[in-house]
Amino acid sequence: MKRAHPYQWLSEKNQMNAFIAMLPLALLAMAIEQITGAPLRTSIAPLGILSFEFAGTLALAQAMVQSWGQIGQIYAGLNLGFDFVFIIAYVSAIGLGCVLVARGGFLPSVGIVLAWALIVAGGLDCIENYNLIQILLGVGQESNAGIALWCALAKFAIVGLGLVYFFIGAAVNVVTMWRR
Repeated sequence: MKRAHPYQWLSEKNQMNAFIAMLPLALLAMAIEQITGAPLRTSIAPLGILSFEFAGTLALAQAMVQSWGQIGQIYAGLNLGFDFVFIIAYVSAIGLGCVLVARGGFLPSVGIVLAWALIVAGGLDCIENYNLIQILLGVGQESNAGIALWCALAKFAIVGLGLVYFFIGAAVNVVTMWRR
């Protein structure tokens, strides 16, 4: 593959090995996020940390934090802190998946762009987390809730596109291989 992508520093074999290693790590990290996020589901935050990410206003975000109580706020801190591990895992797993699908021949330029875009998504997730942590610590301002919302929207859009590309592209590549 001649197009530059963020995993060129790995050989093609090691790209596959890294994908195989990062995929279960991402799934494990996602499971841990679900466990630490479970106590955050309240009537004000029915989706837990996701509701917090999409609050959009400081007043609503603060109401969510209040609804969690002291123990819930500790869980929220653990969840947001552990999310930095999850970011590395999902950016790598989905990004490598896009590179592998692109290498298989399915819309290669799209796959390479998405691999780079996933790094941007990871950066947006970090910015989002910083802003949510500010609110959780009680020093947040209205801008923190707005920034978190817009970062979350962009992040989920990129991740969603990456996943759609990966699953459709992998299926197309497999069917193409069977036909050969």
